[in-house]
Amino acid sequence: MNSIIYGIRPVIEAIREGKQIDKILLQTNLTGENIRQLKDELRVSNQNVKLQYVPVEKLNSVSKCANHQGVVAYCSPVEYSDLETIVMQIFEQGKCPFILFLDHLTDVRNVGAIARTAECAGVDCIILPHEGTAQINSDAIKTSAGAILRIPVCKSFNTKTTLNFLRQSGIKIYSASEKANKIYTGVNMQEPLCIIAGAEDKGVSKDALKMSDELLKIPMQGEIESLNVSVATGILIYEVIRQRTLN
Repeated sequence: MNSIIYGIRPVIEAIREGKQIDKILLQTNLTGENIRQLKDELRVSNQNVKLQYVPVEKLNSVSKCANHQGVVAYCSPVEYSDLETIVMQIFEQGKCPFILFLDHLTDVRNVGAIARTAECAGVDCIILPHEGTAQINSDAIKTSAGAILRIPVCKSFNTKTTLNFLRQSGIKIYSASEKANKIYTGVNMQEPLCIIAGAEDKGVSKDALKMSDELLKIPMQGEIESLNVSVATGILIYEVIRQRTLN
């Protein structure tokens, strides 16, 4: 469950202790030496934390009775992993990489459901964009049955950079798209790969589509044109498992 820290000094101490912070709310026009110190600590920590300036009323509603001093921090319930380190470890272990990129999903229940399926299927890690995606909170953890705490989760600060790194590492990029011409069962999934699942409303982003090696579709026979993203991702995940366990 996400924890919330109130006050300038407590937030600074949390940063120094290496706590994973998702975002920090700052009171609009708040200045002073302590605020400068807080920003300096963030720079030193190398955490790319989103600073959001909000009116004091917002901070009062979040903190209720706590003395927030104009600063509120949201700490992540998961410890994010470094993608480059994870990929290196996968290859060192002699495994064939299987990675998921959740491209700006906004429903925490979808993120949780996919994480549960991914953990059951032995997916190596899940990548989440730094911004514009559902935060991992108690609902995501509950929906995942705790699986999201057991599987490595990495942050992507730039989609192009992340996918370019994967491709340079010999990992093929497959995107699920209704516009695809190729059915998902028609590609070789026994090689290193990353499957991209797109946002509930917009699908896979243009940048991700452009960097994909293949676009895959799941045949639809009914009148409804698309599946829930967690269901569609589950189908693709288990096609990978099916192909990799044939021999």
